[in-house]
Amino acid sequence: MKRITLLLFCVATLVMHGQKDLSFTRDDYLRGSITPERSWWDLNYYHLEVEVDPEKKFISGKNTIRYKVLESNNVMQIDLQPPLKIEKVTYKDQNLTYKRNGNAYLVLFDSEQNVGEFNEITVHYSGKPKEAVRAPWDGGFSWKKDSNGNPFVATSCQGLGASIWWPNKDHMYDEVDSMAISVTVPKNLMDVSNGRLRKVVENKNTKTYHWFVNNPINNYGVNVNIGDYVHFGEKYAGELGPLDLDYFVLPENLEKAKEQFKQTPMMMKAFEHWFGPYPFYEDGFKLVEVPYLGMEHQSSVTYGNKYGNGYLGTDLSGSGWGLKFDFIIIHEAGHEWFANNITYKDIADMWIHEGFTAYSENLYLDYYYGKEAAADYVIGTRKNIQNDRPIIGRYNLNKRGSSDMYYKGANMLHTLRMLIEDDAQWRKILRGLNETFRHQTVTTQQIENYLSQKTGKDLTAYFNQYLRTTMIPKLEYQMDGKNIRYRYTNVVENFDMPIRVFIKDKAHWLFPSSEWKTEKLKGKTIKFDRNFYIEKEQVSL
Repeated sequence: MKRITLLLFCVATLVMHGQKDLSFTRDDYLRGSITPERSWWDLNYYHLEVEVDPEKKFISGKNTIRYKVLESNNVMQIDLQPPLKIEKVTYKDQNLTYKRNGNAYLVLFDSEQNVGEFNEITVHYSGKPKEAVRAPWDGGFSWKKDSNGNPFVATSCQGLGASIWWPNKDHMYDEVDSMAISVTVPKNLMDVSNGRLRKVVENKNTKTYHWFVNNPINNYGVNVNIGDYVHFGEKYAGELGPLDLDYFVLPENLEKAKEQFKQTPMMMKAFEHWFGPYPFYEDGFKLVEVPYLGMEHQSSVTYGNKYGNGYLGTDLSGSGWGLKFDFIIIHEAGHEWFANNITYKDIADMWIHEGFTAYSENLYLDYYYGKEAAADYVIGTRKNIQNDRPIIGRYNLNKRGSSDMYYKGANMLHTLRMLIEDDAQWRKILRGLNETFRHQTVTTQQIENYLSQKTGKDLTAYFNQYLRTTMIPKLEYQMDGKNIRYRYTNVVENFDMPIRVFIKDKAHWLFPSSEWKTEKLKGKTIKFDRNFYIEKEQVSL
């Protein structure tokens, strides 16, 4: 009966979204929707145990899943993507029946679960996981070798899904409250995962590293990093007291890392200033060298930027300021606040992660080099905006929006700061976001409502313009030496964002709408504030 319900759910969703959505697959809906087989239980705890064989590119293990029953039901959706396979599922020492449905498994209990109970199942699995082709964009397992021929292995899986390498409830809306991670590796190697290391167990030919995460964590934030690592660290005097900063790198890069990673406490100081306390003091902060560029894995941020400033040595803004910092250290660590602390419920709202974090690069520069340097940088990134499709993606389908979520998102936030005209208030708003939504999954609407409330401005049309369309507001204006006429075109309904201009070097505000307005011009020339993300065109009288 429940399997029929799931099928009907998928069909109903297809109809609801329209015929053009028929290009999406059943797996898109199973992965991207809060199905009835997901909604009845709430995640409480994972214990992921996995043994990794780098030579065979093979993994095996189990995940114990503790959950609270919210509604009576007897079918549970567990996600695990091929070529990995579930071998068995146990509940109270009994094997459960299960059936694969694409990238999901439907687990059948003998009777319905009782509301309010905390129960556990254990999912055993094994296989050769998908090998990453271009990590982290096309993720999975990266099976590499270091310069000495030792295995150098790491996982990455945002978008693709954590179920590409371990069985879980693979939807962002429900974060597990805490998690144990036990990884068994060859004896000459080390595993670095999330949280704090509790113990290392010596086996005959292997070692098992036992990590524990005290805080809620999203699935794609969970990682395994395996290598011939050396470790160094330091204590950071943070807002909430001493914070452990730990670094794991390959031996040949130790000296370079000791120099480059000096930017880590600098990052922490700037971001605690702007965003509030680091969200995971109990779990510490780690930078871990990996054989790909890097990723925002919670409390275990991965690094592969070749120990140089910029983005692989380039400045994404073209302003020169992007070479003042290591992009991966600053950007990926910024995600600890926006992605790992505040997490989207649906990947369609991924801009909450990437827009705010791209903007954090600007705020890092602001903290150390000043407001004009920060403006040069964020405005410089506008050249990368394509306006190919809206920033917000398609809900319930595991479909993100345009990559403009980075640079357009950052410039949208930069413009909003200008509209507020009070940097102390802006900082209070950013810190308040991280306090109000601490360790929560959120929607775009929640973020929009919060910003409207705290700024005292109705930002509905503002966000509709920048998040939900590809249109850049265009300010058309006419000047006759005595007056200026102006209006917006290329805007959504009710878009009326004020614009700051300079006349005789004095700041003046214009209040355009889609209707022509006229006011006296107190000078012959006008200069538009570059900080506002608009286009402008002087048109004939």
